Amino acid sequence: MSQHNAHTKKTYTLATGDKMPAIGLGTWQSSPGQVGEAVKAAIGAGYRYIDTALAYGNEAEVGEGVKAAGVPREQLWITTKLDNPWHKRVAEGIDTSLKNLGMDYVDLYLMHWPCSTDPDDLKKHYPDWNFIDTWREMQKLVGTGKVRNIGVSNFDIVNLEKLLNDPSCKIKPAVNQIELHPNNPSKKLVTYCGEKGIHCTGYSCLGSTDSPLYKDATLLKLAEAKGKTPQQCLLQWGIQKGWDVIPKSVTASRIEANFDLDGWWLTDEEVDQLDNLKDRFKVCGDDWLPIKVFHEGAIE
Repeated sequence: MSQHNAHTKKTYTLATGDKMPAIGLGTWQSSPGQVGEAVKAAIGAGYRYIDTALAYGNEAEVGEGVKAAGVPREQLWITTKLDNPWHKRVAEGIDTSLKNLGMDYVDLYLMHWPCSTDPDDLKKHYPDWNFIDTWREMQKLVGTGKVRNIGVSNFDIVNLEKLLNDPSCKIKPAVNQIELHPNNPSKKLVTYCGEKGIHCTGYSCLGSTDSPLYKDATLLKLAEAKGKTPQQCLLQWGIQKGWDVIPKSVTASRIEANFDLDGWWLTDEEVDQLDNLKDRFKVCGDDWLPIKVFHEGAIE
């Protein structure tokens, strides 16, 4: 089976040696009452990777969906994340997520944002705590059996440099989950992570709901020529660029279509076309946080 034919079976080997699937189901903004069925449908369609977070408020339903799907836990990759107001309570945070999920461990535990928010006032950042302190606590989880890998999310080069250069950073993040699509390619950040041995996960890989991407003439023309959906082409682009993708959907037919990536691929020229889309937009900014976490030039 050629590498081009088996994207749904493809894995990326992390610096820890663990193998992470190339495509998973994202659950951000998935409504309660829908996400459990979506998880069950995804696993039934062949997905072996589910991404959630404490902040999404859906971990319990995700866990129910996993259980209902009936696939052995060891055959699945589950990612969840530490929420911003929990930065001083890392041990409690992972225990809460595991209880919600109904699981003994997660394959990947991410710091959701490099922002240590005061739980008593979400408009404030702790004056005496930052993400380096949080990472110090996350490192203590390795070896407990509760997490297989630890990583970060929404870290740009500036914050990764701060973390990696701190003497307390003994374990390098295995993954950095970031927004990645052709209108937010983050080329410098992806290159930097590659140089540091940090794997990237692309969220909002379809450009999110009602994305301007779906009006892009180049993408629409490419999809039509391939006989594929624009979404399938975007996912294939991400996987061929070297990161895993976590498209979100709660519709069984779309979940299945997003997984229909085997037996075809984008040519180098087609990848290049998507690499060179001119428009730029970001789905997820930092203006809702008490501090700025994205620095100049992060989108390129």
